[in-house]
Amino acid sequence: MNGLNPNLSSINQIADQYLKGKGRPEQVDTNKGPSFREILNEKRGVKQTNELKFSKHASSRLDSRNIELSANQIERLLEGTSKAENKGINDSLVIVDDLAFIVNVPNKTVITAINQNESENNIFTNIDGAVIA
Repeated sequence: MNGLNPNLSSINQIADQYLKGKGRPEQVDTNKGPSFREILNEKRGVKQTNELKFSKHASSRLDSRNIELSANQIERLLEGTSKAENKGINDSLVIVDDLAFIVNVPNKTVITAINQNESENNIFTNIDGAVIA
């Protein structure tokens, strides 16, 4: 057997010995702690809400204007993004109450947030669709 332990006659016996008798590696619980994507987004300064992420710019806009989104507003923003995705929109203006959001739909990322009461001329560029949620 060329250097193998003569008491172990099969690969399964060897695996059982080295893998604590289970015959296979222990299953790793992947539900512990944040995912790689969550850690990466955190390091990039991207906040994530359910399936929607807020870029660093959008987060700073909301923070500087003391705007806190309610659960209902976040849900409507998610629904508006989903509607834009269903229509094939890439960069959408999503209006929720008096707030306007520019959302990169394929990445599900809010690029910027604007309070319409503070906006001077309400002109939005570089979008290919709009949703009122």
